[in-house]
Amino acid sequence: MFRINDVYYNQGKTYRILKILSNDTVVWIDIVETKALPELIQLQSLIDLVEEGECHLIDDPHQYLLLQLPEDGTTAQIKRDFSYELIQPIISNELFYLADVRSKIIKDIVSSGKSTNQTLYRLIRRYWQRGQVPNALIPNYKNSGAKGKKRIAKDTKLGRPRVYKKGTTALINEDTERLFSIIINKYLLNDHKYTIVYAYRKFKTIYRSLNPDIEEENFPSIWQFKHFYHREFTSVQKLKVRHNKISYNKDIRQLNSTVNTQVLGPGSRYEIDATIADIYLLSDSDRKSIVGRPVIYFVADVFSRMIAGFYIGFENPSYTTSMQALKMAVTDKQDYCKEYGVNITADKWPCIGLPDAILADRGELLGHQIETLEKSFSVRIENTPPYRGDLKPVVERYFRTMQAKFKPFAPGVVTGVKEKKKGGRDYRLDAALTITDFTKIMINSILMHNNSHQLRSYDRDSDMPPDLPAVPLQLWNWGLQHRTGKLRSVSEKSLHISLLPRKKATLSDLGIKLFGNYYICAEIREQGWLHRKNTVNRPKTLVVAYDPIDANTLYVFYEKDSLKYWEAHLSDRSREFRDCSFWEVWQIQQEQKKTFSKQETESSLALEELERENENIIAKAMKSIPKTPQTKTAQLANINDNRRQAKDKERQNRQKNKAQKGKIIHLPKATSERNQSNLSDEDLALKYPVYHDILSDDD
Repeated sequence: MFRINDVYYNQGKTYRILKILSNDTVVWIDIVETKALPELIQLQSLIDLVEEGECHLIDDPHQYLLLQLPEDGTTAQIKRDFSYELIQPIISNELFYLADVRSKIIKDIVSSGKSTNQTLYRLIRRYWQRGQVPNALIPNYKNSGAKGKKRIAKDTKLGRPRVYKKGTTALINEDTERLFSIIINKYLLNDHKYTIVYAYRKFKTIYRSLNPDIEEENFPSIWQFKHFYHREFTSVQKLKVRHNKISYNKDIRQLNSTVNTQVLGPGSRYEIDATIADIYLLSDSDRKSIVGRPVIYFVADVFSRMIAGFYIGFENPSYTTSMQALKMAVTDKQDYCKEYGVNITADKWPCIGLPDAILADRGELLGHQIETLEKSFSVRIENTPPYRGDLKPVVERYFRTMQAKFKPFAPGVVTGVKEKKKGGRDYRLDAALTITDFTKIMINSILMHNNSHQLRSYDRDSDMPPDLPAVPLQLWNWGLQHRTGKLRSVSEKSLHISLLPRKKATLSDLGIKLFGNYYICAEIREQGWLHRKNTVNRPKTLVVAYDPIDANTLYVFYEKDSLKYWEAHLSDRSREFRDCSFWEVWQIQQEQKKTFSKQETESSLALEELERENENIIAKAMKSIPKTPQTKTAQLANINDNRRQAKDKERQNRQKNKAQKGKIIHLPKATSERNQSNLSDEDLALKYPVYHDILSDDD
């Protein structure tokens, strides 16, 4: 339980255990007291003190002595060895903790003339207090000269006197040091990047105002200002305060290890990140249109440095775009490359399967949508803190590496400033590549990197053979054979659906509604959820997954905490958006909302005009009602007669209108019936179609 030389803090004092006796007694000594000698304490008493919290183990304050090694022949080495031999009879005695035994041995040494009583007690006390090792007797020369302590000038200035410049400068007192501190805290201990010379000028301005009688040459010098600054603040403290926290953590802080020490092999960890490419592109459909800079996503394997997948497009970085890059990273790339005219075999880009972990920024892979990948496919999602790109060094470095392959010769590359210099040209006007052209360039660059690029700064593990080329593909293949094995395979369809963004859609008798579109599938018909009756027990919402590039289909997750799904397709009510992407749907809906808003204003004005006209007509009608002597009962009794008279008048007016327009020729009824009887059933169906089935769409 207790060990010799352990140091314990006990009720305000610090003790070192020197020996544990067989009779459950502990010998210890106070390591701070200048006149301390070994004391005895019962083992049970010490245990009680520890259990009560009055006594606890602490670090040995003299542990540094174990690492000291005085050179042969030095004063420290000679004195250490001499003192150790002198006290050897005392410290080697089994009963050294008894005062009478210790006193008798000391008297014998003193009587021999080798040392004095005072010196012997000082040496044995130092030996016991500082760890019972020979180095405990090394003299404390490190305390000589008051190293690191502040010197105080009394009458004359410290340091070398001036030779060429006039004056003697000033004695640095507490007031001057306080002024130094004010200026340093205001101008140097922040991230404003002020120089020491600038801060010193600000100091002189204040010092001159406070001491108008002192001549300029007797002001505290810039060297005294610098000396105070460097004496009071360490280089690490200055680095931390002179850089903002983000910049310090990302670019300045010391590195403790490398990313390779945290992975076992291929697929142990993928890093994913996005950036905006430094090039302007043209539209695929119209090369006269400049569409701007594309977004690039890279998914890189940490162990082998392979680029496992990527995404290039104009969608902003988001969960949806990151999922497209991730899907490519875990599936076969042959078909994708073939679309762009690049034919490869599976062994040229063998990154197929799910990794153990994915490291990303906060945002894209932070939220409930990515939980499916974690829970269903056992992929660990890791997120870096904000503004800590240095924690994803592999993928961050590839943004510069990949773009360096086209920047020297590609047109439309960003050059720093877009303002035209005298005789210059705006680089945006030089754009010549389309998104398809740029994607081909990136595919070829990635294949070259994966198959041939030499990783000069790759840090190898001890089990890697020296003849293994530091090429991503070679490292990948070696890792599969000697490390973690192949990545976990997964159904491409299941992975695709699980990675799609999810949203709650509403359900009504018109179908499933998402983003204003209606979807129907056979399963919800079978459930009877489309019947137009309030008694139908249907859920108000359903969780659905949607593919942003295909608005025709939804995947309905009808069971909670399950990946079972129904495929729902766009209904006829939303046929306007058939074969569109959701980005196109949102764009069209945006235009429709603008049109609706504009028309709503016009409709409101028209309604106001209608109401005014109706009010005028009603007002005139109210004024035109003559006064009648009839009673209310008599007026109500004549309603039927009045209606009959109005109907007769309406018929007479229609007859007059027909006579004015022309004579109507009526075909004989027999002829019409004879013509219809000569038609077959099929001809009758075509001539007089019945739309009942189509409109009602009965089950």
